[in-house]
This record gives sequence, C-alpha cells and structure tokens, in this order.
Amino acid sequence: MAGHSKWHNIQRRKNAQDAKRGKIFMRHAKLIYSAAKQGGGDPDMNPALRLAIDKAKTDNMPNDNIDRAIKKATGTLDGASYEEITYEGYGPGGVAVIVQVLTDNKNRTAAEIRHAFNKNNGNLGENGCVSFMFDRKGYIIILNENGKINEDEMTLEAIEAGADDIAVQDGAFEIFTSPDSFEAVCAYLREAGYSLADEEITLIPQTYSSIDEDNEEKMMNLIDMLEESEDVQDVFHNMEISS
Repeated sequence: MAGHSKWHNIQRRKNAQDAKRGKIFMRHAKLIYSAAKQGGGDPDMNPALRLAIDKAKTDNMPNDNIDRAIKKATGTLDGASYEEITYEGYGPGGVAVIVQVLTDNKNRTAAEIRHAFNKNNGNLGENGCVSFMFDRKGYIIILNENGKINEDEMTLEAIEAGADDIAVQDGAFEIFTSPDSFEAVCAYLREAGYSLADEEITLIPQTYSSIDEDNEEKMMNLIDMLEESEDVQDVFHNMEISS
C-alpha cells in the first residue's frame, strides 16, 4: 500500500529522543526562509509560508525566530543567503534516496552528504537518477484514536474533499492529494471537524524496495546521519521498513 513506509518513517522521526531543540529551530527557520523567499513574506498570501510557520509553532519555535527568518528572506534583515539543493543516489541494497537541503555553504554540505552515503555502502548519483521513482503529492495524516472515526465515512469525506487516494495504516488515515488541491483538501477536512496530525506536500515512492536486515540497518544509519546535518531538510527513500 502506498504510504506504508512513509507513515513508519514519520513515527520513527517523531519518536526520536535525541533531537536537539536548536537544530529543530534551525531547520524550521530555513524552511520559513525558503518559503518566504519564493512566495513573499505574507503568510495569508503564501500557503507554503503559512504551513512552515504552523509547523514551527507546533514545535514551540518563538515568534521572534519566525519573524527573523521572514525578514532575512525579504531583505529587511541582513543574514546568510541560503540555497536549495537536491541530492539523489542509492542507499545500501539499492534503495532510492533523495536528500533535500537548504544551505549557506554548499561545499560543506556536499562533503557531509557524500560522507554519509560512502560510510553506509551508498552512492550519490546524478540529478534525476532516482527522482522518476517518486511522485510529488499532498500528504495528510488523521489519527484514529480509540477507533472513533468510521473508516467508510472518513473515506467518503476525503473523496468529497478532493483527495486522490486514502489508506489506513497503524491506526491512522493517510490521505493523498495532488499538490494543487492540497490546501483545499486540508481546509475541507478541518471544516468537517477532523484534526490533522500532519500535512505536507512531499515525495511519495511509486513502489517500495524490500531489503535484507543487514542492509536495512545500514540504511537506517544512513538516514540518521543525513538527518543529523543541520542543512538537511528532508530525506526521502523507497525502503520498505520492516518494523
């Protein structure tokens, strides 16, 4: 089922105990900077910025930090200039990997990414070598706590909202949309009274790759190393996580 590994990956990330608050705020600041740089500093007119701010506030990022990131992007505050870069390659066992970064020093970042791949039996490739294996989609999670949400009703609501697909996995509804309809589907579901546990426009694998236990452990180590970098915004892969 599409999204299986996505949901497991979200759970694993949210349950990680070693995340540093400073690194979390830094990543949020870069996302806010990027969104404001591309679409302007008004969240009412820039859905990507509004989403980035909402996620930052969920992690209790101070308003001053949010405002500073927006001012940097709009040129009203001096600061570093960040560049968005996407790396593609193969992890252990041939798993497809895409790494999205936002950095003010691409040489430093490239060295970190290459080191992480090399140390875990992976290989960086050329742009486009694995991106064709992923689709860009809106992705929404609604948790079915205590089984209170009726699956049939939820499915009909999601379809009525404009969703492309819906899956049920580990007590959660995974809703997939086109990028264009993402904001409208989120708004519809909120209006219908649902609480969205997570929502983002992301990359979803078209198929998942099953690998042996040894390679899965190495792949997990690769993901951990990549996510330790303050420059890394997101890591996408098509590994079928076994547990």
